[in-house]
Amino acid sequence: MKISALRFLFTALVFLPLIPSFAEEPPAPLEILATNTIIADVARQVGGEYVRVESLLAPDTDPHSFQPAPSDVSRIVSCDALLMNGLGLEQSLATLIANSGSRAVMVELSAGLPARRLGRDYDGHHDHDHGDFDPHVWFDPNLVMLWAGKIADALAGLDSLHAGVFYDNAERYRAQLVELDAWIRAQVETIPPGRRKLVSDHDQFGYFCDRYGLESAGAVIPGFSTLSEPSARELAALEDAIRAQKVTAVFVGNTVSPVLAKRVADDTGARLITLYTGSLTSADGAAPTYLAFMRHDVATIVDALK
Repeated sequence: MKISALRFLFTALVFLPLIPSFAEEPPAPLEILATNTIIADVARQVGGEYVRVESLLAPDTDPHSFQPAPSDVSRIVSCDALLMNGLGLEQSLATLIANSGSRAVMVELSAGLPARRLGRDYDGHHDHDHGDFDPHVWFDPNLVMLWAGKIADALAGLDSLHAGVFYDNAERYRAQLVELDAWIRAQVETIPPGRRKLVSDHDQFGYFCDRYGLESAGAVIPGFSTLSEPSARELAALEDAIRAQKVTAVFVGNTVSPVLAKRVADDTGARLITLYTGSLTSADGAAPTYLAFMRHDVATIVDALK
């Protein structure tokens, strides 16, 4: 009897792995849709393996001129959360989102942040594309830290099981942004004080200048959107300012037409310098992540202004 009992026990142990398991399957990753590639990258840093992130805009796309396609409706409807910049940047998406019937969590990452207010003295015309605030908050890593916290909150609300992971990831990413902020400050300090002046294709470096002690000496397009158009008088005034202040470079985003910026640079003898401004590059480009994007641009700006 003892031998039979032992034989039975041995047989049971051998075949135990063959017994089907009824354990629950792990939940599928959250489907997160970001309106642009910069936001998408931050979402990936926070969500990690528990999210699947897509961007409505492809790499190297100007967010100001984006026009949604009908296929974007299904992406908005099927996602668990839609992450937006806010502050008027996605104005072209407002009607599409409102009419989509999507039940996704909508998060405006820049809402409630200390945003720069747009003055109404751009030679008498108001920037109708963005309302009252400058949407280019990503040029200050400290504000992107606040994005990360908002994203962690949104993901935790959708997947409480992994809330701790999201908050840990956000804190880890915050540490990287703190390091980036210190590096940028050190780099800018190598520019002679009298040369810390930026002229760009449109008014997009306000947050960067405020944070790191540079001066925005003017913009080819006098507003926060690439869709505005300058008058001949405005261009002439900008060229006079560049000459008077001895500005050495005009910076233009890689996703916008450089024609006007090149004319200003040619007329004043300034160098025309290309930056990544509103979008990341593809994975094999120079700025596939937000951290790489900022390091590339800062290095380029510092080199041009020294």
